[in-house]
Amino acid sequence: MTDNNTHSADDESFETDGGVSDVEREKQIDYLDVEINLLKPATPFMRDHNRIILRGFAIWAVIVFGPITLTRLFPGVMTTTMPVLGFPFHYFLIAVGAPGGALLLSVWYVRKRDEIDEKYDIEQIAATDLERTDTGSQEPAATDGGLDQ
Repeated sequence: MTDNNTHSADDESFETDGGVSDVEREKQIDYLDVEINLLKPATPFMRDHNRIILRGFAIWAVIVFGPITLTRLFPGVMTTTMPVLGFPFHYFLIAVGAPGGALLLSVWYVRKRDEIDEKYDIEQIAATDLERTDTGSQEPAATDGGLDQ
């Protein structure tokens, strides 16, 4: 019987990750050197973010194309006049449901994105914080990027 528990030193297909967590690995990654591939994300953060984007896209597709598809499949039900508002049900779903669904979808995305930012210890920097960076001088920078004349 052969011994399958030993590996030769020449076999480089098995590499350890050094025992670091996903969060620590994210902090070590230089994103300027990472190839962006939507089908095979390179980092755990990218995988989580890609998962949120794909779920959001699926929800968006249902919100946008659902009423149209239901009207095609069940025209009798979808084109009946609503007793309260007095116009067809499919019109209500498209005119009110789609914009309302988009608003709810954006709130859902922001909350999910905040969750993964917190998970990977990513801090958001506000534009006002970027303007307040200390350049060593007490004089304000010119707003047009030029020098004082």
